[in-house]
Amino acid sequence: MPALKKQFIQKLTLIFFSTLFLASRPAMAETDLADQKKLLNARVMSRQQNTDHAAHLTPVDKSLEFHGVFYGYLPCDDCDGIKATLSLKQNNNYLLVTQPAKESSREFYEKGKYSWDDKTQIVVLTPRQESTTRQYYIENEGTLIQLNSDGARAKGDSDRYTLRRSDMTKSREVHIH
Repeated sequence: MPALKKQFIQKLTLIFFSTLFLASRPAMAETDLADQKKLLNARVMSRQQNTDHAAHLTPVDKSLEFHGVFYGYLPCDDCDGIKATLSLKQNNNYLLVTQPAKESSREFYEKGKYSWDDKTQIVVLTPRQESTTRQYYIENEGTLIQLNSDGARAKGDSDRYTLRRSDMTKSREVHIH
């Protein structure tokens, strides 16, 4: 019985101090009238015609927005084509996965950095291990066209050298890693 009495006193003490703590805290909620005034002021500010928003805009680096997974089939001299998946990631990192269109062919991986030239609309891939760079012309935000080593478009059908962003096409065929 004394143990029960001791537990009861401990619980009662805990309830008492909890109630005392909650009662001593000031109320943090604002009244409805104050909220209505804030909303009205915000509405008036948003409808003013002569507001200059340039002061709080920061310039945006477009290369930071150009991320995604691009894929397609590229031409090949000794096979039916090369399945290519190019993943442009944050911090200007990329992963290029290629696989010849043959039965049981293995995938080849290339990692490196990419740079974007907004004026020429060209993305340059610089691999970590090799010295050969790859260049792609940015036709639009969902299409890249592979360029020759000299930076010119390949002769012939440009669709054969095209990679399309996966979220811009209906097909779901992509490499999964």
